[in-house]
Amino acid sequence: MSPRSRAVVAALVLALLAACTAPDGGGSRPRWLPRPGTDWQWQLDGRIDHGVDVPVYDIDGFENDASTVRRLHREGRKVICYINAGAWEDFRPDAGQFPRSVLGSPNGWAGERWLDIRRLDVLRPLMAARIEMCRERGFDAVEPDLLDGWTNDTGFPLTAAHQLAYNRMIARLAHERGLSVGLKNDLDQVPELVDDFDFAVNEECAQYGDCAALTPFVEAGKAVFHVEYALPLDRFCGETERLGLSSMRKRLDLGAWRRPC
Repeated sequence: MSPRSRAVVAALVLALLAACTAPDGGGSRPRWLPRPGTDWQWQLDGRIDHGVDVPVYDIDGFENDASTVRRLHREGRKVICYINAGAWEDFRPDAGQFPRSVLGSPNGWAGERWLDIRRLDVLRPLMAARIEMCRERGFDAVEPDLLDGWTNDTGFPLTAAHQLAYNRMIARLAHERGLSVGLKNDLDQVPELVDDFDFAVNEECAQYGDCAALTPFVEAGKAVFHVEYALPLDRFCGETERLGLSSMRKRLDLGAWRRPC
């Protein structure tokens, strides 16, 4: 092989290596990809308890500033940013930016109403701003809640296709900012969405007997962060550990209390 040919091959190898390790758009480092079995803490209420010995914390994006995220990073943890992507919340600072035309039925939580996820033109910039907030505060990932409006009485004629389009839009907005993103619930669409999301977050799959629906995430090497509220540990830990889920019991207020498997 001539010196010129060797130089061309070397350049191609370097380019391939760079492509494999390049961060996602807008990020300064490769996206974090949590593996199955990763322990976690999920706390959306109250002052963050730093005493839980786990590598991942999932906390409210609006309620926790960059200094909280930096402290968790110094403690060696990855930090997930909780935002509501499927419902309007009247207590958030950006509540006034949502036009009334996209506000649907109450979803059972005080001050919340389902969003018309068909209106990508309206919701894309609003959700982009929320996810950008997560990026600016230093979070590693996003947990967008209520990505299953199509299975609920939202006040809008939502279909599976509407939900797939909306969920993929949310995933793209996170990836464009170098953040990983979790699929929250929406078990019926796991096969279609597992390639778009980096992990899953699930509530009560054991309660309703459908934890096996999350197997595609585990088989893809992606963590499934799972909680139960009503069942005692001995009613679900055996099954969920066998399936590779990261499981614990929490109270509905999602304070610091936890009982892991």
